[in-house]
Formats: sequence, structure tokens, C-alpha cells
Amino acid sequence: MPFRLATAPAKPDRPNEDFAAVGTDAAVLLDGAGTPPGTESGCVHGVAWYSHTLGGLLLSALSSGDTLAGALASSIERVNRLHADTCDLKHSDTPSSTVVALRWDASELEYLVLADSSLVLDRAGTSPEVVTDDREAVVGAELRKPMDALPTGTPEHEQAVRDYVAALADHRNRPGEFWVANTDPGAADEAITGRVGLDEVAAVALLSDGATRLADRFGLATWRDTLDTLADAGPDALIARVREAENSDPQGQRWPRAKNHDDATVVYGHTPA
Repeated sequence: MPFRLATAPAKPDRPNEDFAAVGTDAAVLLDGAGTPPGTESGCVHGVAWYSHTLGGLLLSALSSGDTLAGALASSIERVNRLHADTCDLKHSDTPSSTVVALRWDASELEYLVLADSSLVLDRAGTSPEVVTDDREAVVGAELRKPMDALPTGTPEHEQAVRDYVAALADHRNRPGEFWVANTDPGAADEAITGRVGLDEVAAVALLSDGATRLADRFGLATWRDTLDTLADAGPDALIARVREAENSDPQGQRWPRAKNHDDATVVYGHTPA
């Protein structure tokens, strides 16, 4: 299955906390949950290290024959062991990440989605199927209102972002709330999983939420438009369109958001004919 991949950091002077990679029969995309400036995480390595390390281990584990959830759980445990001696893994802001994992054989695709990155399946003859985990958005809808009422980039907005992140932490990885990958391997069992016949899918797209903004936050494109852009012009073109929209609303007045720009990553692949 041929793939194209593109990624762009939110700011050129900050690490890209997204991670994506493709193997011979699997693909992964992770979006690390960044801590706002001035917020401690208890981890000396940082969010980019966490998402990149977990992503690499997960891609390797997907070839083990384990279930997707089992591969994610074992990868979380391995990352824990890598920094348990140097970092406070019980800190409320310890690094975390979304996960999209895809694995295929000659007849079938398996997928796993945890937190708010998305998998889009281009099903022949019907509307795209979007698999995303919206539990964080549901929990955060009320919590984010003070942040969304302020212009992006102002000191008041930056403080509101820190307050929002702190409030959201009280709901993370708890039954009935929302789940992400961080230190609890049990989060893997809370992921959305599924299977689909390879002959039912024309193309697949794995996207971090920084790359889905045109469709799910800005309302400037449908998911069909998104897939068509990827097919015709590629992942870089989709990210460029996101950046153009963001630049047209630098203070978040039209589209309130925590950050003007977010790390944006796309993995796009065609299934065999």
C-alpha cells in the first residue's frame, strides 16, 4: 500500500510533538499533548520525546501478532520503563498522546483510534467514514468557554489555556470521562477499534487534529473535500490550506482555539486496486 506523509510544526522554533511512520503492513500517527509554556510536566524529556518514542515502539509492536490494543498497552509499559527512574510518572501533566494505528494484510484493515486524532476511510461509492474519539471534546466543551472568549495570543488567553489544561487533567483517563495514551496501559482497552475489508476501501487518511481543522473546526471543507485534496495534491497541500485559514484569523475571533497554529500531520495511502 503506497503512502504519502507530511508534517509541519505549529512554530518553527518549537519541537513537532506529532509523530507518524509507515511500515510494510502498518502505520501509526500520534499527537503529543503539549503543556503550555510555564507548565511543569514532571518529565525531563518532554512531549515530543514521549510521542516519538511511543510511536516508534508501537509501530514495531504491531508486527508482533498481538491485538492492536495489546500492542499499544505493551508499548505504553515499555515507555514507562524507559523514564520511570528520571521522571514523575504520577504528575498530573505527565506527557500524553493521541494514537491512530492501522494494520493490514491481503484482505483486511484493522484500526485503533484513541483520543482526538482521526482516521478517514474512503469507502467506494459512499460517504467517507470518519473514525475519531470525541470524548475529550465532549468533556472540554464547557471547560473551554473562558478560553474561547479571549483573543488568541494575548496574555489573558495564555493564562486561560493553562487553566483549561489543568481543569481537563482532572477528567483524563477516568471511567466515563476521556482517555489518552500516557502511563496507564489500560487506556489501550478504551480505544475505538474495528476492521474493514480491504476491497471496501479506496484510500485511508490518518490525521492529527491540527490537520483536520478545515473539516471539523473551521467548516471550510467536507471530509470528501479533504480526501480529494489528498488524492489530487497530497498531504502538504492540505496542511498549506489549514495554515492559510489560520493566518486569516490570527486572534481566533472566527474560530476560537487554544493555539493559532497546531502541529499538523497527515498520512495518506491508497489501498491496492
